[in-house]
Amino acid sequence: MRLININAFLRREKLIKEGNRIDRRAKVFEFCDDEMKEYAILSHRWSKEEVNYEEMTELAKMEKDEQDEVRLRGGYQKILNSCDQAQRDGYRFLWIDTCCIDKRSSAELSEAINSMYRWYEDSKVCYAYLHDVPGTSFPTYDESTYPNSNGYPEWFSRGWTLQEMIAPNNLQFFNKHWQSIGDKERHAKELKCITGVPRHILTDGLSSNRPCVAQIISWAAHRMTTRVEDRAYSLLGLLDVNMPMLYGEGKKAFHRLQLEIIRMSNDQSIIAWAFDGQNERTGSTLADDPIFFGCCSTMELMEPIEFIQYLKDGIPEEDLRSINEDRFGIFPITNRGIQIWLFLRPYHDSHSVFEAWLPCRDSPSGPPVSINLALWKSNYYRYLMPLCGIPVEGTLQFRQLYLRYQDAAYRNAMLKIDDSGVTNTGFMDCSTYSEEVGGHALTLTSTNPLCIKVYSNDQANCLFAIGVGQCFGQVWIHSVCDAPTSEYSWEDYASLAYNTMMARGPENARSMAGICSQGERYGRVWFKQTFLPESNWAVRISCIMWQSSRNYGVRIETFQLFCFDNVSVFRGLDVEGTNDPNCDMRGLMICHSLNKQELYKLSMDKVTMDFSLAPNGTKLGDYGHFTDLGHFKYEGNIFAHFQGPLGSCLESDFAPRQHKIDKDPGSDTESNSMTVLGFGSRVVLYKPLALSLPSNHHFNSFLTSLSTRLANRYLITRVIQCAADHSNERPRECNHAARSYKCKSIGI
Repeated sequence: MRLININAFLRREKLIKEGNRIDRRAKVFEFCDDEMKEYAILSHRWSKEEVNYEEMTELAKMEKDEQDEVRLRGGYQKILNSCDQAQRDGYRFLWIDTCCIDKRSSAELSEAINSMYRWYEDSKVCYAYLHDVPGTSFPTYDESTYPNSNGYPEWFSRGWTLQEMIAPNNLQFFNKHWQSIGDKERHAKELKCITGVPRHILTDGLSSNRPCVAQIISWAAHRMTTRVEDRAYSLLGLLDVNMPMLYGEGKKAFHRLQLEIIRMSNDQSIIAWAFDGQNERTGSTLADDPIFFGCCSTMELMEPIEFIQYLKDGIPEEDLRSINEDRFGIFPITNRGIQIWLFLRPYHDSHSVFEAWLPCRDSPSGPPVSINLALWKSNYYRYLMPLCGIPVEGTLQFRQLYLRYQDAAYRNAMLKIDDSGVTNTGFMDCSTYSEEVGGHALTLTSTNPLCIKVYSNDQANCLFAIGVGQCFGQVWIHSVCDAPTSEYSWEDYASLAYNTMMARGPENARSMAGICSQGERYGRVWFKQTFLPESNWAVRISCIMWQSSRNYGVRIETFQLFCFDNVSVFRGLDVEGTNDPNCDMRGLMICHSLNKQELYKLSMDKVTMDFSLAPNGTKLGDYGHFTDLGHFKYEGNIFAHFQGPLGSCLESDFAPRQHKIDKDPGSDTESNSMTVLGFGSRVVLYKPLALSLPSNHHFNSFLTSLSTRLANRYLITRVIQCAADHSNERPRECNHAARSYKCKSIGI
């Protein structure tokens, strides 16, 4: 280590101050072995006016103006006052981090950071300089004086000063005027209250009764550092590990620190951290920051025998006899994850989310702590779960598994929800659970992965919830339709649905991710429909992901049952042209494309549309398929084949719509016929009547209920019927023209 030679430094300072000649070759630093030299050391809060190693060595060679600027800095005065105090105390050498490390050398900086705890521990005295304490008594809580550092001087809120408080045996405190205000031993009780570090650690050091890893990290949970990486590097000595410095790696530094701890220790409290309430997210088993250990200040390890004894009532007798206690002490790091044996119990109605027990506890007489894990693609991740409300079930399973220490791929997903098909049928949108992502335009993030929307119909005694979530990068949608309105308020039901869906999040995501796709050029469509219990209502959900994007459209519909096919799990479709204006919003109905030479353009209700000639007898609502030669092959008609369940509805809501055909401005308005031009041909329509399928919720619900029966069929949605004309004036007769749509799955 590089130490300041106190006598050489003070001699040089005196010569400069008196204006005498200075020996420019005189050295103020010496390289020494910290175990061979007696030295003092400084602990302080850095400022913007610090003096570095290069300025200290070059001071004698500077011009007077530059020399004076350096000597007037607060950082230089701090060095000078520290040397004065150390000389009065009888020491010849002093170490200060601002000027005793040549930070131009990354190797030297890395060596210093890895050795720093030992240097503070080996010092004979450590001076803690509290630059913002004016009085001569030890500071007490004062929020008005120290508003930016938790009501205490800044020294108590910095990351590096934690080890500088614990490591030295003799720690002396000084105020801004370099007046003594006490020492660590005398003020151990106050220091415990301020910092959370146990009193015996302050007086006897870490070697006396070393706490578990989680408790040590908890002392740094609310401390700050200028660089993100220093949140990890400042803990190296306290945790007795070494690793290279890689400034620029961000939060990965803390991940590396945890992996180094696991390589050197079998302390499972390293994974006992808890979410802090602001940065909650599903992902790596490793914490992103020391703040996640904030609740571990009283954590301690449990002996394997005591741990098993506590859990024995939940372990099958045959498994209890076969448990090897040595398995608790081994959890190596592999390229797949951290290999570890844990006791697991699944959450209710979930096969993917588990409560896992660890051999550590929050208090000397308390139970073991548990964490939540989710299974995804054969690995286990830490999982964000509600604090309460979901019971676990079954017996404990002692299982070997792999904990992922890499974060799962995650991108925000934007969704637009169309629930007009619910609110237009007498259901009320009760509101949204999880206001952070509420509304009809949602953004799902890693910290807000789920939104619940609740709908009710008091008259029909129906209540259901729709969950839109994201888990491990996969958007999922789920419905809960099992509660009459008389049993729950919507607030209680929303909370219950939120907890239930979070517990099944990985399974819901897997059910949608498992639907195979033909390729990226296709749009993805998912749909399912579910009965509402004790009613004649059903809920249909359809979701489309547009090509090459993270934007989703979600449509929710309720309808009364007709020829209803229950699809309780999601089905998936690949559709082409989902961005085509000829498609509906989900790409489920795609306009049938014919040869341009077979198309005729007509204007109906001032909208131009393409029609093709159809065989006599083609009717609105016909469905079928096209042959290889391009001829429409009739299979049935939705009105004729399914009118049994419809009853009297056919006369009103199921009546076809009539449209006005716009004639050309130059045509004879009194004539019963009109000429329509196509590609190289023309036809004459005599007394044309334009009809289309109804457009109302009742009829749309009927089509929805037929979706699985008519999938991949072509449906005639618009026709022009013509009367017979025996005149010889027409060049060609058109009895029918039709427009058809291919139905991936009917849904208007």
